[in-house]
Amino acid sequence: MLPQNIEKLLLYSYRIARGAANRLRFGSMERAKIGILISGRGSNMVALLEAIRDGSLNAEAALVISNIETAAGLVKARDFGVETLFINHKNRIREDHDRAMVSELKKRGVSLVCLAGYMRLISSYFVREFPQRILNIHPSILPAFAGLNAQQQALDYGVKITGCTVHLVDEELDHGAIILQRAVDVLESDTVESLSARILVEEHKLYPEAVARVLSENFRVEGRRTFAKQALS
Repeated sequence: MLPQNIEKLLLYSYRIARGAANRLRFGSMERAKIGILISGRGSNMVALLEAIRDGSLNAEAALVISNIETAAGLVKARDFGVETLFINHKNRIREDHDRAMVSELKKRGVSLVCLAGYMRLISSYFVREFPQRILNIHPSILPAFAGLNAQQQALDYGVKITGCTVHLVDEELDHGAIILQRAVDVLESDTVESLSARILVEEHKLYPEAVARVLSENFRVEGRRTFAKQALS
């Protein structure tokens, strides 16, 4: 039988070794903190929070901010146990409003910002504070049908395929480098409502995948192209 002090030392060494093995197996246990901006119901926000909760997205939702006090998404975020803030944009110049949001996001250590139905353009100041770390989801295959009413634009143009895009946000509208896209067929019977509903189903799948891609160790941006794995030499 081992002396008690040696037994304790061996047990301590075993725990250290097991911890190191787990870190090698699962990677760093520290999760990236994301902030989410919304203006309404927050259905894409819910898709992100569900992915975090079920473990398919290795991140922490640190804060949800809305510029609309009555946004339904604020209640949904709190139901997930996520901190929420209402930061009013009215009677403020855009950069002042954005400075207030950036301050709150940085206080909580946010490293990636996700726009999820946030219905305002963000300022150049905001983009500079989170360079290549702001994502947006748009209901078309960009660069087609940027801006508002993308589904109506697709129907009016008569395309047979549209879809959704997750892209990095830069200082131009719906312009930043593309992360992921998903196609949706346009049916002859489609209305704006029916097409929007089918695109939204794909948005809810695509956004968590895109966030995971951006948070992956080897994600990089080269010009307008994005990569999640190192190219073979």
